[in-house]
Amino acid sequence: MRTAIATVSLSGSLTEKLTAAARAGFDGVEIFENDLLACPLTPEEIRDLCADLGLSIDLYQPIRDIEAVPDDLFADNLRRAEHKFRVARRLGADTVLVCSSVSPHAVDDDALAARQLRRLAERAADSGVRVAYEALAWGRHVHTYDHAWRLVEAADHPALGTCLDSFHILSRTRDPKELEGIADIPGEKIFFLQLADAPLLAMDVLQWSRHYRCFPGQGDLDVAGLLRQVLRTGYAGPLSLEVFNDVFRQAEAGPTAVDALRSLLVLQGTVGEGELPPAAAPTGVAFAELVTPDVEPAAALLSALGFTRTGRHRGKPVDLWEQGAARVLLNTGPGARRDGTVLAAVGLESPDPADAARRAEALLAPVLPRRRSTGDVLLDAVAAPDGTELFFCATGRPPLPDWTTDFAPTGERPAEDAGVHGIDHLALSQPWHQFDEAALFHRGVLGLDAQRSVDVADPYGLLRSRAFTSADGAVRIALGVGPAPGDEHARAQHIALATDDVVAAARRFRAAGGHLLPMPANYYDDLAARHDFAPGELETYRELGILYDRDRHGVFRHCYTHTLGRVFFELTQRDNGYRGYGAQNAPVRLAAQHSTGAAPRTAIG
Repeated sequence: MRTAIATVSLSGSLTEKLTAAARAGFDGVEIFENDLLACPLTPEEIRDLCADLGLSIDLYQPIRDIEAVPDDLFADNLRRAEHKFRVARRLGADTVLVCSSVSPHAVDDDALAARQLRRLAERAADSGVRVAYEALAWGRHVHTYDHAWRLVEAADHPALGTCLDSFHILSRTRDPKELEGIADIPGEKIFFLQLADAPLLAMDVLQWSRHYRCFPGQGDLDVAGLLRQVLRTGYAGPLSLEVFNDVFRQAEAGPTAVDALRSLLVLQGTVGEGELPPAAAPTGVAFAELVTPDVEPAAALLSALGFTRTGRHRGKPVDLWEQGAARVLLNTGPGARRDGTVLAAVGLESPDPADAARRAEALLAPVLPRRRSTGDVLLDAVAAPDGTELFFCATGRPPLPDWTTDFAPTGERPAEDAGVHGIDHLALSQPWHQFDEAALFHRGVLGLDAQRSVDVADPYGLLRSRAFTSADGAVRIALGVGPAPGDEHARAQHIALATDDVVAAARRFRAAGGHLLPMPANYYDDLAARHDFAPGELETYRELGILYDRDRHGVFRHCYTHTLGRVFFELTQRDNGYRGYGAQNAPVRLAAQHSTGAAPRTAIG
């Protein structure tokens, strides 16, 4: 299907927005009136620019507060609308959006509204354009799609149809049955379809709409369910994005446009349209790669955690450290940063690495070139929105290439009783303006399931996190909103290691010279008031800095190392199917990290 985006969804001047949309691969645009009014180009010049860029202008919008008003006011409205019809024709657009009235002069009279909409359509036809009538969720009298359609049907003019907007519809209903009436609208009378998602927020719908819309797949609305109903009508117009979002308006237009198109590609795949390679969620974490300018502190930390250096890359300064099924690569190559150790790459076990890479590329993920020595295993890698490199791997699954064969054995074997048996989850702090983009990437490109967002109180602000998991929990990636751009040192990452006995693992770590992050005594006093513990249990947690949480499934115990560069480790023990990340403990952990002089900010885990 053809794709389009409203210019209001992107930042910059109108020419910058049009260029970004074209470069991303959109077929068309909606020209928002404010963008036109602020542009020094004439409508004809904008039309020609779009033609040069390969973009159609599919909609000019919006005309407001037209219908169901006294005759003298309607006469003024017609004169105003006729001017906008002429502008649309100069732009080369054949459809103009008319929103349901919010005017205090509008009356609750469907017959009057239908008559006036018909007269509006007659004037539009005289100008060679069509009118797409849309119900605003906060319209004075018309605020549902079925009410707007009844008026269009009653007006009965070929130049008048309806515009369906997923936000306006889904912000007023959560019941899928209420969407079924869409399929009864003739497809040829749906003149336009606007798509937007949004997080579920308890607030005024106008403010929700104006500031918090996002691209499909980034929020909580059932945009796919609505699209399925629209497609049942035979609708053949474009899928167009209309997103009002404060962050998108400040971010660079180019990456935002790419993210926008990716959202439509994922959405089409979800409803069975398009030709995307199928999503196959990763089945595990093959490795986490740390890049460091100084190997000794990182190696000492890994050793204290029970890891053993089992391999050395045959052509690069990269060591393989193992413990159970947990693998960490320690890279001291030229990419090492002066600001210390960072988590630069993640290897994901994929059912079919080649298919995973093809899907990622089809969804516009940047494919990364890789410096390979003769004989190196060919691994496909893409860049996540925050720059983390993601490798699609097959470990010990012949005949698929095994990345571990690139490492010459050191002769050392991992200790069998070190305590850690795998990587429980990864927590990655995102730049503030890329959180929604990262959410869509992990859901759409990687095929992970999105969990609900969590807000966490940091001593210096409120942080937001969202976890993405495979169905069996073998892969868990928690994304957090980092601080504003420029404060890179505060964008921490952490690796959570799974153990069956966190107390024993913590004692081993400390006995090996490791330092655990101490927690305040007040936390344990409060814990004693909330839960019953066996004799001596709470004292052990206090001694080791172990945090404790419960959900309806089970129990979670976890503790943290001090931060090295921008990375720290967490030791975790999940019992009886616990599904969370200890989010309620995050404020205590964040405060403890601030008090020790390290201020990494990852919200959950």
